[in-house]
Amino acid sequence: MLELRGKHAFVTAGASGIGYAIATTLADHGATVAICDIDRTALERCGRERPDLECHLCDVADEAQVDSVFATIDQRWGRLDILVNNAGIAGPTGPIDEIAADAWRQTVDVNLNGVFYVTRRAVPLLRRSQGQIINLSSVAGRLGYALRSPYSATKWAIVGFTKSLAKELGPSGIRVNAIQPGIVAGPRIDAVIQARADATGKSFEEVEAANLEKVSLRRKVTAEDVANMALFLCAPAGRNISGQAISVCGNVEEI
Repeated sequence: MLELRGKHAFVTAGASGIGYAIATTLADHGATVAICDIDRTALERCGRERPDLECHLCDVADEAQVDSVFATIDQRWGRLDILVNNAGIAGPTGPIDEIAADAWRQTVDVNLNGVFYVTRRAVPLLRRSQGQIINLSSVAGRLGYALRSPYSATKWAIVGFTKSLAKELGPSGIRVNAIQPGIVAGPRIDAVIQARADATGKSFEEVEAANLEKVSLRRKVTAEDVANMALFLCAPAGRNISGQAISVCGNVEEI
């Protein structure tokens, strides 16, 4: 029920972190997987470690670059079965009246506009196979997040985008869901914790401990936990799940 043989998948920001875990998990279960990433070094490392992944250098916030990648995918595959919109940035940390407009715009450009640019090009290919879309939101997309308003706003928007597309594309047989990771172990969350520590005058350890106190299971999740949820949604076992925002977080109670 978790077999993906014969499926074609595209994962944005797939050269590291959650994106890499999703891309490799889908490939390990039989899918042919292409990824894109803005980080050339990470793409080169990914190409060495996983030559079965097709790698594209692409900034999802650049519409022309997205168009170019999808022109290639259309030419090679002619269809798409799975789209995973994973690309996103943490954005600035600080009080709303101290956040620079450029930092706000950059967060929206990557986290929201990038998802739009990719999805609008993917949908015609997904219609050919009655495929599916998975959008990466966050627990910050179901809970307010003080001092992280640009990030939280975009992740709430992703949920609205997901639910709207599930209604719009469902009659074409396309399923659309969102995954909302919690505190995912790795360098990205470490940078977020450090930024919050700097903004509040606390130590890294104090902020980390306070974060975990708000998680029912009192632990971080892993990129692999998120990838396993993506696998379930992509596989036949998840064929009737659509329009959902599913948290993989150990039950984050508040942030």
